[in-house]
Amino acid sequence: MEAQTKQEVVSSFGYKQELQRSLTLRDLVVYGMIFMVPIAPFGIYGSVAQGSGGMVALTYLIGMVGMIFTALSYARMSEAFPIAGSVYSYAQRGINPTVGFFAGWVLLLDYIMVPSLLYLVSASALGALVPSVPVWVWLIVFIAVNTVINIRGIEFTAKANMIILAFELIVLLLFIIVGLTALINGVGGGFSLKPLYDANHFSMPLVMGAVSIAVLSFLGFDGISTLAEETKGGVHTVGKAAIIALFGVGGLFIVQTWIAAMIWPDFTSFENADVAFYQIAELAGGPWLKNLCILATVISWGLANALAAQAAISRILYSMGRDKNLPAFLAKVHPRFKTPYLSTVLVAVISLLVGLFFMNQLAALTSLVNFGALTAFLLLHVSVFNHYFIRNKSRNVVKHLLLPLIGFIIIGYVWYSLDAMSKELGFIWLGIGLVYYIFLKISKRTVVLE
Repeated sequence: MEAQTKQEVVSSFGYKQELQRSLTLRDLVVYGMIFMVPIAPFGIYGSVAQGSGGMVALTYLIGMVGMIFTALSYARMSEAFPIAGSVYSYAQRGINPTVGFFAGWVLLLDYIMVPSLLYLVSASALGALVPSVPVWVWLIVFIAVNTVINIRGIEFTAKANMIILAFELIVLLLFIIVGLTALINGVGGGFSLKPLYDANHFSMPLVMGAVSIAVLSFLGFDGISTLAEETKGGVHTVGKAAIIALFGVGGLFIVQTWIAAMIWPDFTSFENADVAFYQIAELAGGPWLKNLCILATVISWGLANALAAQAAISRILYSMGRDKNLPAFLAKVHPRFKTPYLSTVLVAVISLLVGLFFMNQLAALTSLVNFGALTAFLLLHVSVFNHYFIRNKSRNVVKHLLLPLIGFIIIGYVWYSLDAMSKELGFIWLGIGLVYYIFLKISKRTVVLE
């Protein structure tokens, strides 16, 4: 009965139930946590600390609050449209197909670049530890392993996620315990509220600029929505999972950065901001903790996070492919594993090419990812407002007007705080999308939704 009901839900939107429904609420929460990476601040701590004037915990708190409103909008739209495609599907049906196309296009900029960014960060870290092996070799290894796991099926991916998440949490727990012990024993500046608020350095534009960097750590809870057609729970499951994952990981971000900032209060004295967290780990616990944190970063970014990212983007390509907004072969489902395998392989190829191209340009790649994600979030909030409040005349002012409006304002401020390069590259990508969309209209290949 449940399977029949889910079949009817997807059929009501004009699609067949082709993907295998096997994911529970727990699987979705784990997927979102893996995608966000509970130890994500390890890799970008130095940049956030310097950008925020040492108020790293405040930066992550603001980022989490902003993302909570975005998660609530995801919950509303996943209830209305429980299908794969994320913001692409929500804007397509919540506003109109044209806006939906551009939402999908800008979302591609986020998701299709994220795996490359993750692979590159991990490959570079391993290249530093094992200089005899070229970075591009690690890049190929990471991509090959994740592609095989994702093609094998989302259930197999979920099992791999559980193992890797447990490892990340163990390493994080060790850092917290060792860090607190070090503080008690007099290492660093002692217990302080300055990581949350420092009157001598506080400036809202300064902190929001740092939030625009830290937001990279939160990208991923939204990926849960791409698995809507592979979930066993009801229409509320996706929204619940996104909110639970966001609160859980956001809390861990705040705790670990607060401890790190107290251990090393002088954020201007890092030898290298890119590896600042590992300096802090070494000060707190010695070389063993430093090396363990590096290893955890490599595994979590290059395997777990990239695994989740590849799964998410392949589902978006699948959705756009079956709507004929991208080549139809992307909607092909593996006959045995019930996964969009051709989309998965395409993501692997693109990840390799992008990784090789941006090998020495991580800043530019990060800029593209953030522009894509934040722009998609803005369209998500508009979708909630238009679908519920305007189109369906909802009288629930809080859920369908006030909350998405607050989310839009917060994300809009973070978007505004992006650096000029982010916006320049992002608008170039939108320009390419416009040309492609005109081609689709002229060739009459787009699908008109009822």
